[in-house]
Amino acid sequence: MFDFFSPEALQRYAILAPGLLIALVCHEVAHGYVAYLLGDPTAKSQGRLTLNPIKHLDPLGTLAFFLVHFGWAKPVPINPNFFKNPRKGMLLTAIAGPGVNFLLAAIFALVIHILTFTHFEQSQFTDTVIVPLYLISQAGVFVNLILGVFNLLPIPPLDGSNVLAYFLPPNLAYKYMSLNRYGFIILIGIIMVGQFSGYSLVGAVIFPLVRGAASLLGVTI
Repeated sequence: MFDFFSPEALQRYAILAPGLLIALVCHEVAHGYVAYLLGDPTAKSQGRLTLNPIKHLDPLGTLAFFLVHFGWAKPVPINPNFFKNPRKGMLLTAIAGPGVNFLLAAIFALVIHILTFTHFEQSQFTDTVIVPLYLISQAGVFVNLILGVFNLLPIPPLDGSNVLAYFLPPNLAYKYMSLNRYGFIILIGIIMVGQFSGYSLVGAVIFPLVRGAASLLGVTI
């Protein structure tokens, strides 16, 4: 039986949770805010344009955090009928989420560099504040890059599907986006194939990109 509340597990949660929570909340708020700027009041009317994590947490996504150390938030509702140009509106709304994650990864990387190049004497303050802050920032870079890259995969309902749909002919885009209802099943299927075959298509695509992006930010993960 897994011990989800052992000292080691609690330490992992404490390191991962801040970066992941910030990543998920800001990702969804970015979607809703850009949609609001483009004329869609849906997210605002439902109280989703807030950094209050309670408004965004998904029960299953929260449980997944304890099981697999990753999770997801409730998608912000978007109504493209409010956009003057629905196709372009969905494109801009889609890229806002991953875009914010890449920005957050850069901010966490900046914190790491500041801590690295600032001389701290060995002390209780260093052990209880500086070292945890470094580890949290390192995890923040990782989870934000993972979330940003993963969401750009062109698999409905991920953000990358709306990006690809923008460049497809309208009829083909409509058929493609109709896969939305099967998107979760498709994602699970890809993950399961990786588990049984020993070759993870998602891992083969995502992790090299994440490591490359982290390297550009000067961070080793």
